[in-house]
Amino acid sequence: MLRAVVCVSGGGTNLQAILDAIDQKRITNVEITAVISNNTGAKALERAAARGIEGIVMSPKRYPDREAFNEAFTDKMRGLNPDLIVLAGFLVRIPPQMVSLFANRIINIHPALIPSFCGVGYYGLKVHQKVLERGVKVTGATVHFVNEGMDEGPIIAQKAVCVEEGDTPEILQRRVMEQAEWILLPRAIDDFANGRIAVEGDRVVFRESSL
Repeated sequence: MLRAVVCVSGGGTNLQAILDAIDQKRITNVEITAVISNNTGAKALERAAARGIEGIVMSPKRYPDREAFNEAFTDKMRGLNPDLIVLAGFLVRIPPQMVSLFANRIINIHPALIPSFCGVGYYGLKVHQKVLERGVKVTGATVHFVNEGMDEGPIIAQKAVCVEEGDTPEILQRRVMEQAEWILLPRAIDDFANGRIAVEGDRVVFRESSL
């Protein structure tokens, strides 16, 4: 059974999508062993507690500087020893040492079609605000492996979502979650857990399950 840790900053809707997919057997061979948030009041921690999953708060605000936080966060993750780390709406940059320690074992969901609307400053509702300001007709979501860059790791999967007349950032955010994020992220976790994806160079390749 693959051990996964999910990192979330807010409400945890992607976490709930993962838990629902496990219940429905759309994700197999996976156990969520802990949920980490940088926000003490995150609803995601309530969702974890309701399922008997350990909830952990790791906030940069609790440390004297970013270096101290990065070391503590990496040490905590090393102790949890997950096979996979899932960033499901986590608004804290992953420490370089953690990326190295868990190379090709950290995946992230981004609410746009990378390489559009990504990188520094593009997170949460701000992504959808920028999409609407630019007037694009199609947006979507991307699941990718995490590397040292910002939203630059190998892409696992993408799904397009149409922008509609009268959309607000909140309406568009919800549509992207329902039509893309909640579909892509569980599928990527299941593919990883069952040996169907691998990183070759800068690309993700799909293969027959090795399990």
